[in-house]
This record gives sequence, C-alpha cells and structure tokens, in this order.
Amino acid sequence: MATWVLSECGMKPLAHVFPRPRTGAVLSSSSKVGFSDTNKSVADLKFQPLRCNLRDRNWGLKVSTPLRVPSTEEEDQTNVVDLMNGTNGVDHEKRPEFDPGAAPPFNLADIRAAIPKHCWVKDPWKSMSYVVRDVIVVLGLAAGAAYLNNWLVWPLYWAAQGTMFWALFVLGHDCGHGSFSNDPKLNSVVGHLLHSSILVPYHGWRISHRTHHQNHGHVENDESWHPLSERVFRSLDTATRMLRFTAPFPLLAYPVYLWQRSPGKTGSHFDPSSDLFLPNERKDVLTSTASWAAMLGLLVGLGFVMGPIQLLKLYGVPYVLFVMWLDLVTYLHHHGHEDKLPWYRGKEWSYLRGGLTTIDRDYGWLNNIHHDIGTHVIHHLFPQIPHYHLVEATEAAKPVFGEYYKEPKKSAPLPFHLLGDLIRSLKTDHFVSDTGDVVYYQTDSQINGSAKSE
Repeated sequence: MATWVLSECGMKPLAHVFPRPRTGAVLSSSSKVGFSDTNKSVADLKFQPLRCNLRDRNWGLKVSTPLRVPSTEEEDQTNVVDLMNGTNGVDHEKRPEFDPGAAPPFNLADIRAAIPKHCWVKDPWKSMSYVVRDVIVVLGLAAGAAYLNNWLVWPLYWAAQGTMFWALFVLGHDCGHGSFSNDPKLNSVVGHLLHSSILVPYHGWRISHRTHHQNHGHVENDESWHPLSERVFRSLDTATRMLRFTAPFPLLAYPVYLWQRSPGKTGSHFDPSSDLFLPNERKDVLTSTASWAAMLGLLVGLGFVMGPIQLLKLYGVPYVLFVMWLDLVTYLHHHGHEDKLPWYRGKEWSYLRGGLTTIDRDYGWLNNIHHDIGTHVIHHLFPQIPHYHLVEATEAAKPVFGEYYKEPKKSAPLPFHLLGDLIRSLKTDHFVSDTGDVVYYQTDSQINGSAKSE
C-alpha cells in the first residue's frame, strides 16, 4: 500500500518486501499507541508531511481483502519448511514432484546444528545400566525356562530370549561405534563380552560395520545388504538366487555373511588377513576371533554337562531367532520402503546423500527393548550419538530433513506389519543397473513369479 501511495505522488516505488514486517503500531493495555521493537509512542515520533495532489486521483481501487492474515509464527514455519525442501517461494500446488535422488538443499552442519547439545553427551553409567538390565533379563528368562521345562513355556521363552539376544547385540553395536562411552577400553571390554556371548566376533564385525557406515548408499562400496549389480545378479546360480530372495532364507544370512561376506565380495570377519582389515587391525581381529572361539568352546562344554537337547532349547533356538531379528532389522533399514529409494555411484554419492536413503522403523512395544535401533537415519549420519538420545535428536532434525525424511508407519504393539514390507521387497528389489550414478532397484520376472522386469 505504501509503495502505491508513493507512486501516486510521483515518487519512485519502493522494492517489494514479501515477508510481513516484524514492527508496526500496537495498542497497549493503556490504550496508548506504540511501536513494536521500540520504546517510542506515537507522540514521540515526528512525521514529515506528505505533499502530493490526491484530490484528482481515482480512489475506486479494485482491491480484495484476504479473509485472514497469517500470524508471524505461521509465516515463519511455512518459510522454514519451504526453505528446507528447496521450494521457498513456489506455489505448493505447483511444486515439482519430490525427487529423493536429488541433492538436498541442506548439509550435515545444518542437521548437527539442529540437534540439542546434550544429545551428544555419552553417559557410561547410563549405558552400563542398560547392560545390567538386559543381562538380568537374559539370565532370569533362562533360569525360569529351565526350572519350568514345559513345552507350553518353551516357545514363549524362545521368542523373548531371541529378542533379548538381539538387545545385547545392539548394546555391543554401540560399543563398536564409541557411543557407549568415551573410554575405548571400556567399549572394547563390554563389546567383547556382549558380542562373544552371542557368537559375534566383536572387532571383525566392528570394522566391517564401520565400512558400512562410511559408504552407506553406495552400490559397490557399501558393506551389508547393498544391492547387486545386474551383472553380479545374472552370475548367481539358481540356488543362491532362491536363498537370497525367498523368505525366510534371507533372515538366516548373518552367520554366512560373517564367514564369507556378501555375493561379489571376498573375505571373512574371522580372518585377520582379509581385505576387510588394515594391517594394524589384525591383532584386534585375532583377539575377537579368540573370544568367539572361547565362547564356542564354553557352549560345547555346557552341551556335555546339560545335554545337547537342553542346550539347544536354552541357547540354540534363541540364537537362531536373534539372527532372524538382526537380518530383518538391518535389511529393512535400507530396503522395503513403499517409495523407490536411490543408490549412488561415482560423483553423485556423498556421505549425506547415502545416509538419507536409510529408513526409520517403528517396532511398537519393542522400541525400548532393543534400544531404539529403529531410529536409524540420525544414527547412520551421526553414529556417535548414544541410543538413548536418538529419538530426541531425530525429532529435532526433522524440520531440516523435510521430505527427505520418510516417516515410519505407526506399529501395533508387535511389528508384524514389517513382515509384509520384507516380503514385498524380496519380490521386487533384485538388482540395479550396471551403469549410472543414481540407480534404483529393478525386478527380475523369474523370481517368485513377480511382475515383468522393469
């Protein structure tokens, strides 16, 4: 309005300023007019008279009044969301379709700045309290099942204990990332005790998992559950294809992966000379392999003491269910979303873009039991954040992520819906193109009677 008045007076119009000004006249409770962001009232201000001939102007303006003027807070929120999605100033109805493979308009520093400072603090006492809690539950479940020794109880025990083995793994996983504490020796000791107890070579896994985080979302360089190129996929024999893409076989893949990695890669998590490891890491790998072997020897000894059947019921079946938990969760962190998500090569890959292809999952009642491992996007970008701060950190970062964050489906108390996501992905996510720096999964029509290859 001010711009128009000035122009009518023969003066040069002012440049348009779109955001609503934060200053202006306000009416106080004392009915005295003042101005926001100042301590001056109307009486304190001196106005210069405006000299222009307005009598001959046509005041019959064709102006419509908006039904409602948005508040400053609403305007700010809209601007922030639009800016983070790269659509600032664009009509929402005319926005181009969101492309998850496009480079995001924010960087790691933006995400880091949005996360509260206390979320980065590691509390070793709090971390140890989770270890004590889980160990007590594991021992209590085993003692209770052995005492009752009833076939009505055993299936319930297997489900509960397999889940608790998985919870132990997650705590050891935090040790491997250094998010358990700032003390490397404490992390190593606790990590070895937890992982060896469930037959995981701590350092061997820790190092390969570090490789996974450093290369997440990269077709060739990622370490676990990365896509097969079409060339590698076509080279697989029929049996291997069936085992890789037919449930429940992929849920039993973890022990095989520890021994020989994924198709197209060589090496073993137990072999210090594997190309997984640097020369200065070989002693660590030997230590973990020895700890794994000691646990295996302990289990053999227990088999002689209590009998192989009792050992199978107390440890063997829960171990298998733990492996299934691990494969299910880790697979669905990177697959199975209803929208196609990109994988990268070459110059298109970056640590941020690769991390944004990971997926958060809701596990209902089990979120706390397995230490919020489903809150995975922030964990992949900043693995040094302790698990007990991941939910808060994710909520703080969502405005920065914008559409690049895939909100997880709300789970029932038990996350049976994720089995549907798993099966759908196994039927459609088979390979990616041998060429191209931004690629998406394609489907082979010969597997599981799925649709025609894309």
